[in-house]
Amino acid sequence: MVITYLGFAIGAVNTLFLYTYILEPQYHGLVTFILATGAILMPLMAFGVHNTLVRFYSAQSEEDKNGFLTLMLISPLLGILPLGLLTWMFYEDIGVFFSRENVLVKDYVWYVFLIGLAFAYFEVFYAWSKVQLKSVFGNFMKEVFARLGVAVLLVLFYFQAISLDFFFKALVGLYLLRTILMQFYAYGIRKRQLDFNFPKDTQQILVYSLLIILGGSAALLLLEIDKFMINQFIALENVAFYGVGVYIATVIIVPSRAMHQITYPLTAELLNKGSIFELERLYKKTSLTLFVASGILFLLIVLNLDDLFQLLPEPYREGFVVVFLIGLAKVFDSLLGNINSILYNSKHYKTILLLGMLLALTTILLNIWLIPLLGIEGAALASFIAIFLFNCIKMVVVKVKFGLLPFAKGTFKILATLVLMGFLFWQLRFPFHPIFNIVLKSSIMVLMYLGILYRFDISEDVSGLIAKVLKRKTPR
Repeated sequence: MVITYLGFAIGAVNTLFLYTYILEPQYHGLVTFILATGAILMPLMAFGVHNTLVRFYSAQSEEDKNGFLTLMLISPLLGILPLGLLTWMFYEDIGVFFSRENVLVKDYVWYVFLIGLAFAYFEVFYAWSKVQLKSVFGNFMKEVFARLGVAVLLVLFYFQAISLDFFFKALVGLYLLRTILMQFYAYGIRKRQLDFNFPKDTQQILVYSLLIILGGSAALLLLEIDKFMINQFIALENVAFYGVGVYIATVIIVPSRAMHQITYPLTAELLNKGSIFELERLYKKTSLTLFVASGILFLLIVLNLDDLFQLLPEPYREGFVVVFLIGLAKVFDSLLGNINSILYNSKHYKTILLLGMLLALTTILLNIWLIPLLGIEGAALASFIAIFLFNCIKMVVVKVKFGLLPFAKGTFKILATLVLMGFLFWQLRFPFHPIFNIVLKSSIMVLMYLGILYRFDISEDVSGLIAKVLKRKTPR
């Protein structure tokens, strides 16, 4: 959790300040486009192996594990080699497609391919480590290493120690280096021993991988396709403006990411045992706790946005609608608690994967319609509609298949509290420096929020935590 928060903090410095003040908006947009498109390609290039390895590793006998791991190492080539061949054969056509609106993108097709390749094999080696119950180093490499490296490159470029062309080459090299370091670490935990006697259930494993490609692609399309499609319709610098707004809103899901590291295995265990009562209890508790956290983070961001924008260069100050819509979508994500763990660990995962593909297609169509009409606000609206629909469908599936809903009495009390605080603090302005204004308003809001939660005992977990803190601070 500490590493995740540290990574987001470094990413915030990069996205809000270093990129915005050091790179021109069009080059910032180009970086965002390359990374987002590489992320979209990642599930196909990884061939779903990063999920398949975790899903099937513990089921293999010791004699079959080397054969299984060999299969996991070579399976991504089923996605990488055809994509590489197609990129080589149709390089010019792909470049023209990418640069239909922005000519600058044409020369960076191979950069996108190499970033996707680096993302794919990094996830494979990270999964290799996770199945050996060693995840801290991989989490550090994923959340901190690359962002710290980018910060160094930006500072070097600012002081003219490197050229812009070298910066982009080094950016690709940084992600390739991350993958190589992850590979050495993974092999240090369990040595690679090539064995082409694949497991008996190879067909089942490959079918699962194909389904996970669909699911992973759908999930990343919902998250990243907007950045890719903005480049297809409007000026490249808009990708940078949009990316900054999305990053600000993404802070809302940090508590969710941290909690899911804990709840994913717990959910799987409860499903395997058939403990529906305990599953419902976990479902409601994760929903309530994450709503408590995401709700106040949403308010803190939205109500301090004017001051935050004052710290950014002028072109980046028009993203209120983007932050609001994407932030609202992230709050809804958090409100559903461990719903993804329930669905993907159950026998109904195929249904949700196919529905995810349909909604990814819907997202693309919405972006095609709304971006030319509304610009980056259209991209945000398209993402919000798609995520809202997908979450509603997931909630209905869990209700129909398990008879569970995430909402508790406390959910509506928290909603009422957040709405009340929103009205109270909407017009509150301080005439000081933006940083001081943000700190002052946020402190008042957090204290008031925690006081209401504790006074009315809305969340058992939060009230218990506050009580422990108060008890420690009370003199004996």
